[in-house]
Amino acid sequence: MTQKLPPVGRRGFLTLATAGIAGSALSVSVGTLAPAQAAAMAGSAEPAIRKHEMRAMWIASVVNIDWPSATGLSPDQMRAELVHWLDVAVSYRLNAVFIQVRPTADAFWPSPHEPWSTYLTGTQGQDPGFDPLQFMVDEAHARNLELHTWYNPYRVSMDTNLDALVPEHPARQHPEWVWAYGPKLYFDPGIPEAREHIYAAILHSVEHYDIDGVHFDDYFYPYAIAGEEIPDAETYATHGSDFDRIEDWRRHNVDTFVQTISERIKQTKPWVKFGISPFGIWRNSSTDPLGSDTGGSESYDMQFADTRKWVLEGWLDYINPQIYWQFGLAVADYLKLAPWWANVAAQSGTQLYIGEAVYKVTSGAFTDPQELANHVDLGKELTGAGTPVHGHVWYSANQIPKADAVNGAMAAVRDEHYTRPALVPAMPHLPATRVRPPRIVEAFRTSEGVALKWIDAGPPRTRATSFAVYRVEGSGAVDIENGAHLVATLRASEGADHTWIDADAPAGTCTYVVTSLDRVWNESAGSAVRTV
Repeated sequence: MTQKLPPVGRRGFLTLATAGIAGSALSVSVGTLAPAQAAAMAGSAEPAIRKHEMRAMWIASVVNIDWPSATGLSPDQMRAELVHWLDVAVSYRLNAVFIQVRPTADAFWPSPHEPWSTYLTGTQGQDPGFDPLQFMVDEAHARNLELHTWYNPYRVSMDTNLDALVPEHPARQHPEWVWAYGPKLYFDPGIPEAREHIYAAILHSVEHYDIDGVHFDDYFYPYAIAGEEIPDAETYATHGSDFDRIEDWRRHNVDTFVQTISERIKQTKPWVKFGISPFGIWRNSSTDPLGSDTGGSESYDMQFADTRKWVLEGWLDYINPQIYWQFGLAVADYLKLAPWWANVAAQSGTQLYIGEAVYKVTSGAFTDPQELANHVDLGKELTGAGTPVHGHVWYSANQIPKADAVNGAMAAVRDEHYTRPALVPAMPHLPATRVRPPRIVEAFRTSEGVALKWIDAGPPRTRATSFAVYRVEGSGAVDIENGAHLVATLRASEGADHTWIDADAPAGTCTYVVTSLDRVWNESAGSAVRTV
């Protein structure tokens, strides 16, 4: 039975741990926070407005969950639908989108390795009449949204009919790479040649498109189906001689895949980020003392995904666990899992973005309109306590407006936490460009607001990818470290001259500062102030 939590204000979730409601310490072992420790953590929480925070949403294409909404739409209809979802992201002050471009060993771009996706036209291999991935890149970046392209590594088809695939499909060309499990077909993760094919398919998009990140979700070996065994005994006999247990060999296969694709992404484009969104439980503490104080399915044993290892080995730039549960749920309490993941990520410097189940608002599982906003509050407290939660990713696009129609859950997140824009957190280990502070050359009032014009002061090779604009009322200094002063982020255009109109500028005197950002969100010092 789910424990009902007492009413809680907008602060103090860690303090609840001292009452036994959420007994997860910020160490690898799980215990109960001491009262003094909890109070110190609560007192060190970050300000309400965070300047650096990942705010993203997933846009799923498999079985037309989000986009395209149906197969067979015209190119103009598909483009219009995607623009709509990107505008939704902007309206909630998000700064990134994770869009599925390889749902089932197919492609949302002209790939030499795999056919056009059936989820575009309804016919696998049929050209949709435009390049969806290039369109994603152009439109996301025009809104200064970071684009993480989302791939399913092993899934070949949502049904088991191999002959339904186009003849040139790699699974048809190499049926020995494929097995059926449940209602679907999968590439066998234990076959090195199959892994090489998957690497090539993914890396083609990395090489040829200006994406910002490569993203996987929770699907590795398939989720278990009662009464069925994964049909890989023959592969194990051929390739698993170094392992006494097939389970350890399977984990080794996934580890090898994750480590290799991570290394090859960085060899191809060192600035492209790599992150994974696993099932929210690595292992339970009842199984492994290093696990979380939970009682649900374990990705280590279910999908053979040693997600904790990937973080500690530094193979990922970010980990995005799907903590799709509410505060106080006995089997998987958000109040216990979020601190557990924050502690694991902090040990390696891997950034932590928590995956959030917006669909559980529309399904009725989350009945508290503040549930999702409370999750963001807890993330701020953990960050203030020294185990950063770098942001949240919301599943999925079409659920965001639907949740607001139910109880305003995402509007609460926006209105309480996302009141200003935020910069994607920079990653110190990624290659940086030494961008220079811009120079504001004009600032004046118009009928539409305050118009700013500035010049990128750097030479062409070090020019900014985007800019951040800060504003305070009155005259004087502008603290660019204060997220409350950030009013806009803008993608750089061609050339050195840039303009922007602050349509929300208040009446009276306002003072502005502009900074430059490189492609991985490292920020310059501020420009000289300009008062209007």
